[in-house]
Amino acid sequence: MPQTTPYSSKFNPSTYSSNHSHRQPVEENYGGLHYRDNKLVSGSLEALIQLLVPTVDYYPDRSYIFTFLLSSRLFLHPFELMSRVCYLCVDHHRVGDPQTDKKRIREIAPKIVQLLTEWTETFPYDFRDERMMRSLKEMTHRLAFGDELSRRAMQRLIQRLLRKLTTLGQYEESLATSSATAAAMDRPLALKSKQQLVRREECVLNLCDDPFVFAQQLTHIEMERLSYIGPEEFVRAFAQKRPSDNHKSLFSKRKASNLEAYVEWFNRLSYLTATEICMPVKKKHRARVLEFFIDVAQECFNIGNFNSLMAIITGMNMNPVSRLKKTWNKVNTDKFDILVHQMDPSSNFYNYRTALRGATQRSSTAHTSQEMIVIPFFSLFIKDIYFLNEGCVNRLPNGHINFETEENLE
Repeated sequence: MPQTTPYSSKFNPSTYSSNHSHRQPVEENYGGLHYRDNKLVSGSLEALIQLLVPTVDYYPDRSYIFTFLLSSRLFLHPFELMSRVCYLCVDHHRVGDPQTDKKRIREIAPKIVQLLTEWTETFPYDFRDERMMRSLKEMTHRLAFGDELSRRAMQRLIQRLLRKLTTLGQYEESLATSSATAAAMDRPLALKSKQQLVRREECVLNLCDDPFVFAQQLTHIEMERLSYIGPEEFVRAFAQKRPSDNHKSLFSKRKASNLEAYVEWFNRLSYLTATEICMPVKKKHRARVLEFFIDVAQECFNIGNFNSLMAIITGMNMNPVSRLKKTWNKVNTDKFDILVHQMDPSSNFYNYRTALRGATQRSSTAHTSQEMIVIPFFSLFIKDIYFLNEGCVNRLPNGHINFETEENLE
């Protein structure tokens, strides 16, 4: 964690070089915060909140801001944190002299705006709570007392936030509408005869017969759906320790869960793959569709879209597809066998994890936006987070928050 003890500048780096690999870790306590080797490992809730609050001469590390804003909701509601931060930023330091207070607000205002900008951009869902919006608007009025430029910056911040929340709301409404439409369509489909269901042939190939383009479109869908998942949804899904009963509303489901919708997207793609392969009447047509999806899966692998890749493989391994022996005999399965080997679950998905590391390294040195794409196999990603959370405690026996846990979850 980059957030270090205030005494970090007093340590000589050479003292802790590789020649001292057997040294004892250096433990430091400062203002309710506990450091090990100049790295924050735990602290009281109040001390961690204080570390989040900017001053004239201090601004918290960005990774600390993200980690604490995410994990703090295990211990208090975001609106309570917001109220506390606003108080510590402005009201706590009032001296009663209008000119002195105005000068101080003018000095601290840019950093307050910066902190609130990071909060609203990373956790916009928090501001669906009217209490959060009220605090945000109150802070705008307080900053206007000392600095007109900061007041305008806050107004722009609120406008961007409202546009973001509108977009998120429209997306969730579209999810609800599509789910209702799909459910309505399933009922009459169940009543249709087999002859009616197989009227169309090669539907996917009629829409797009280029595996690379199809894989690109799948990747666009994946990235769009991922972009709407708030980090706090993972906390809601996996947090074992809940706040007190007064804060249970924090973990109540929103009108649409973007995390669940993304998992459902995987299932839909798997069923789409199986359905499109089974739909044609003639074996040669089924073989063409089968070959097409194998090529699409290969392109997904090349792009770094492992989630769509696994969804397609899952669809092709479903019983209705796998039992089409005569269709499979018409297809060269060498490419498919390689892809299945890459996603083999044995040894805790060792082959996949190796490929994922390679894609991540490629992304870190990418020169184009396409090379930067890495979409993990999401179900396994969720599983990893779950077991990571299972093996950690949120609070230590002394009452401190275990910040090493929160950093790992980040």
